[in-house]
Amino acid sequence: MSRPTVHDIARTAGVSLATVDRVLNARPGVRAKTVARVQTAIRDLGYVRDISAANLARQRQYRLAFVLPEPATAFLSAVRGAVEGLAALAATERADIAIVDVPAFDPHAVARALHDLEGADGVALMAPDTPQVRDAVRRLKARGTVVVALVSDLSDAGRDHFAGINNIAAGRTAGLLMGRFVGPGQAGSIAVIAGSMLARDHVERRKGFDDVLQSDFPRLRALPSVEGRDDAQTVARLLPPLLDRVPDLRGIYSIGAGNRGLVAVLKERRLAGRITVIAHELTPLLRGSLVDGTVDAVISQDVGHVVRSALRVLKAKADGVPIIAAQERIRIDVFLRENLLPSGGEEA
Repeated sequence: MSRPTVHDIARTAGVSLATVDRVLNARPGVRAKTVARVQTAIRDLGYVRDISAANLARQRQYRLAFVLPEPATAFLSAVRGAVEGLAALAATERADIAIVDVPAFDPHAVARALHDLEGADGVALMAPDTPQVRDAVRRLKARGTVVVALVSDLSDAGRDHFAGINNIAAGRTAGLLMGRFVGPGQAGSIAVIAGSMLARDHVERRKGFDDVLQSDFPRLRALPSVEGRDDAQTVARLLPPLLDRVPDLRGIYSIGAGNRGLVAVLKERRLAGRITVIAHELTPLLRGSLVDGTVDAVISQDVGHVVRSALRVLKAKADGVPIIAAQERIRIDVFLRENLLPSGGEEA
């Protein structure tokens, strides 16, 4: 049996092809009673619209942008590389993808960048969760732009979707790993190094981490967050005084980037392997630090999946079609030294 067409819809509903086109594209000028009749015909016939063909027929070109912080950490470089790779492929699917650089942790710069993107079909952004950014997102939404929060979510901003891991669950995972590695029943302090507590992913990871330590490992005390701005030099400057003033330090939870500074200080102080370290995102540095025992576990996410998911959602929302929730769910990965190496003994 052949698939139903717009001609079948028009014949069944007793309307013209032009009327069917208006209803399919949600354009005005059709009476409510007629819209209902066309929608009934669509449902009864089991018509499924081929969005790609429709976009090709009307020469639809998606104008999309990814707003990314700079300077790029190793993780952000991986995100950028994934976006650049998709941009080359997306051109064949009538999608023009631009990368817009903004200074890290600068909400005013993000707001200015979003203002300049008004008129775009969709925007994916990784930005601080501040009033300036949320207001700029609301303005974009009011003008019909689809907005996806990337890696770090935005609260109460009306964004269309979040592409990234469940960061509270990631923080809870870090808390469980920390408690198990330090040892059940052990007492002491845990240092927490964040990039910025303006970033919602860092706030959520900290919350999940604290919740598990308080409930399951109450003798471990998480210290106030040190904000390293995701910068290795800043972390290397802030960490030594903390080590000096906390004699019972048992572990370090690194929520964000700047881990080159963390690793350097631990090795310089000959603390590598003596303090439990849990970090995020499997960068080349952290992979090597897992292998040599400086870092105990890394919680990560598939950057390619995150970026591909953001692109799929931007296009689907722009077309007004549903997304497949299971396809867009980003998995939390946990890496230990033991699961980096296959049975053959050579690093993958």
